[in-house]
Amino acid sequence: MGKFIERILERAMFSSRWALAPVYVTLCLTLLVITYKVIALFLYEITHLNELSLNELLVFVLHIVDLALVGNLVLMVVYASYENFISKIEVAKNHPDRRSWMGAVDFSGLKLKLIASIVAISSIGLLEAFIDVGSKTSEEIYLMIYIHAIFILSGLVIAIMDYVSGNTKHHP
Repeated sequence: MGKFIERILERAMFSSRWALAPVYVTLCLTLLVITYKVIALFLYEITHLNELSLNELLVFVLHIVDLALVGNLVLMVVYASYENFISKIEVAKNHPDRRSWMGAVDFSGLKLKLIASIVAISSIGLLEAFIDVGSKTSEEIYLMIYIHAIFILSGLVIAIMDYVSGNTKHHP
């Protein structure tokens, strides 16, 4: 009787991973929102192209790059998390467009990719603030720099922790 209950409990726990599937589907839907925002921003800016200064054009391009990086971040999280925690993506198994990192990024690698993406997105935000000088107060810019530095420091700490844990011998 104990083995029967244990088997049912283990099956239930193993199946609970599927509770995350709606989260990943929702993340995929946010890609549509990002795409809509990029197209709307592009259409607005293209209709006002003659009125744009060089700095405004650069900020517009940086907004698009920023949204592309966020979209890439969402895809990385969806692919790696789905394959690590739910199931392999079989439809991509022999597809010519399958990325080499799909199925190869473990949780540790995902953390490093996420922090690198967050640092890149933060860098774009800082660059926008520096280009569009009047849009932010000096206090806001300093706060952005502090937050960016914290992201970089966090990434370094995570990388060091992963390096140390990878080189630590596991004792039974």
